[in-house]
Amino acid sequence: MFSIVIPVYNEEESLIKLVEEIDQVATEHQYDFEIIFVDDGSSDQSWRIIEEISQRDDRVFGIQFRRNFGKAAALSAGFSQAKEDLVFTMDADLQDDPTEIPKFLDEMKKDLDVVSGWKKVRHDPWHKVGPSRIFNRLVGWLTGVKLHDHNCGFKCYRREVFDEVELYGELHRFVPVLAAAKGWRVGEVVVNHRSRQFGQSKYGFKRFVKGFLDLLTVYFLTGFNQRPQHLLGTIGVMSFSVGLAGLGYLAAYWIVRQTIMPDLAPLHERPAVLYSLGALIVGAQFTSVGFLAELITAHNTRGPDTYSVRQCTDTPTDTASSPAETS
Repeated sequence: MFSIVIPVYNEEESLIKLVEEIDQVATEHQYDFEIIFVDDGSSDQSWRIIEEISQRDDRVFGIQFRRNFGKAAALSAGFSQAKEDLVFTMDADLQDDPTEIPKFLDEMKKDLDVVSGWKKVRHDPWHKVGPSRIFNRLVGWLTGVKLHDHNCGFKCYRREVFDEVELYGELHRFVPVLAAAKGWRVGEVVVNHRSRQFGQSKYGFKRFVKGFLDLLTVYFLTGFNQRPQHLLGTIGVMSFSVGLAGLGYLAAYWIVRQTIMPDLAPLHERPAVLYSLGALIVGAQFTSVGFLAELITAHNTRGPDTYSVRQCTDTPTDTASSPAETS
């Protein structure tokens, strides 16, 4: 009935228990499922345990990377192997509670395509919770996809979403945003968040810096992917306008100094000269880059579709007989 993709990085203590919890939920609700573990270059015994589990249970499949490629790569590898129409993602550290799976399935029945978990009550240190909440509000403000917890790894997707949303870098936390930009319907559900039982968090302060930079990338991709000049050109025109206004002020200043107030400082000593010229140069550069981006975009639109089709009506074929057939 559904696939579960679970990235793994040094989580040897939790894997067996996680599979047991998923199996217990599936047995209780009579779900058919498959689990796809993706070992993202673990240095502990995670892969050996995955192999042992897969040998005992044919519903469990494992993929091992040669080295650590990151969570987005692990999810992409798992999605490529998923066979079911619904695909869950979970973390392997037992903080995601498998008993919440029925909640996701109920939400998906409401004609949603992506359901994201919301860890309303979190059991993480304050220095992770505070910045995460600020980040979530920033994502909602910039992208218009107002989820309470974009960072939650517990999500459910329709398999077709990944035919149109491509993951790379560290954009895995923005899949709902990227999907919404294509027109897929996104929702969220409150989930139980459990304290970490084994190991330690794999994310530090760098996560927030990288997340902010990725957010800027997603903002550009979702808002200006097919019209980059609208952003770059706007910045360029604004900067160019500031430069022209500065030069206009300096021209008036020069006239006043020459005719009325000769005691004013010489024009070349005014800082506004450098600021105005700098604004003109920056404006010209942004506008030029915008034109180049438009040329690249126009060339690339010959490739993959830039739109997403939900459904089509039946093609009317042979609905009307020809005169020869009716005679």
